[in-house]
Amino acid sequence: MALYRNLSIRQKQIVWAWTFLAVPVVFYVVIRFYPTGTAIMISFQEWNLLGARTWTGFDNYIKLWNDPVFWKVFRNTFAYLLIGTPLSLVLSFLIAYHLDQVRFMHGFMRMLYFLPFMTSAVAMAWVWRWFYQAVPIGLFNNILAGFGIAQIEFLNSTTNALPAVLAPAVWAGLGFQVIIFMAGIRAIPTSYYEAARIDGVGWWTILTQITLPLLRPTIVFIVVFSSIGFLRIFDHVFNMTTNNPGGPLNATKPMVLMIYDTAFNSFDMGYAAAQTVVLFTILLCVSLIQLRLLRST
Repeated sequence: MALYRNLSIRQKQIVWAWTFLAVPVVFYVVIRFYPTGTAIMISFQEWNLLGARTWTGFDNYIKLWNDPVFWKVFRNTFAYLLIGTPLSLVLSFLIAYHLDQVRFMHGFMRMLYFLPFMTSAVAMAWVWRWFYQAVPIGLFNNILAGFGIAQIEFLNSTTNALPAVLAPAVWAGLGFQVIIFMAGIRAIPTSYYEAARIDGVGWWTILTQITLPLLRPTIVFIVVFSSIGFLRIFDHVFNMTTNNPGGPLNATKPMVLMIYDTAFNSFDMGYAAAQTVVLFTILLCVSLIQLRLLRST
């Protein structure tokens, strides 16, 4: 206490700042950094969860490089990212842009769009799985049959399965993105729009020269948030293809599902850890891009 009394006001502020920061720092070290470091270490070992760990060097990474299933899963993961992110971005902006101009039952409409985000991903996946079933069970194929159109193999086709799984994933996150876009749109000063209308500027110029440029920080946040979500997609794939997880023929399997399957079905923790390190590296790169983009806005 005597030492504390001899400190200057500035030094006391620093002590209290680090005191309050100690809890989150310890949390991140124990919950985040330690497991990450352990996973990196295990990726250089062979371990089946029960026996002793054996150091194998880069064998797991070499195996990963030569694994055709991994590259198939890698392409699937980026397919989810490259299709899902722009699709959800465009849809959410269009909905938010028009919903912002709605005055009748505006709050109720926002609630309807946000409701899927609050719904359990497992329950949602099973409902959509029912939608995709063949006649006479599936909703979509029954509708097609009503118009005399041949039924579609949504989840049993290597071509249709990935888009079929991606659709509910996009729909599930749409409500959150719509709310964020609406907040960004409403943060734009109305004086900009009033001045543009006085000058006789058309709606397209207002959209491209005022709304979209001023929404850049919002767009960056949504793109990065959505990208991380699609890179980590798991629940929808696992539950919609539960009889053949990631199938058919690994056509829908993402990296997270491959990690789960390798670790808890094959009990190859070293190989699963190597896959985790690869996914962690991808997510880290996306985060660094986020920081770079935010710094430039």
